[in-house]
Amino acid sequence: MPSLRNLRTGNIVAGDVEKANSLWRRFTGFLTYGKICPDRGLWFENCSAIHTIGMRERIDAVFVAKDGRVMRINYSVAPNRIAVICAGARAVIELGAAPAKRRDLLVGDLLVLEPQ
Repeated sequence: MPSLRNLRTGNIVAGDVEKANSLWRRFTGFLTYGKICPDRGLWFENCSAIHTIGMRERIDAVFVAKDGRVMRINYSVAPNRIAVICAGARAVIELGAAPAKRRDLLVGDLLVLEPQ
């Protein structure tokens, strides 16, 4: 699986990130997971909103622009939220919840997926 790198810091934000390309994967997201490791992520292209209906774990949601720059970060989004939205976002990256300090992400940081 590709890893998600923050180009500002050079750090790996998550080491196991999958692009949610299929309709089924986009629909289910993390719903089929029990525990979601902070190093695990799903990248949803052409997306500016998510929900956490039916999820069992909190997640971090990172909204990015077309160029991969962070527009907004929602840490520790609770299960069963109807909508988390960022107008203008081009993609959303869902990550297993982690302390904000561990992520070391700022609005404006450039994120890239790198093959392992």
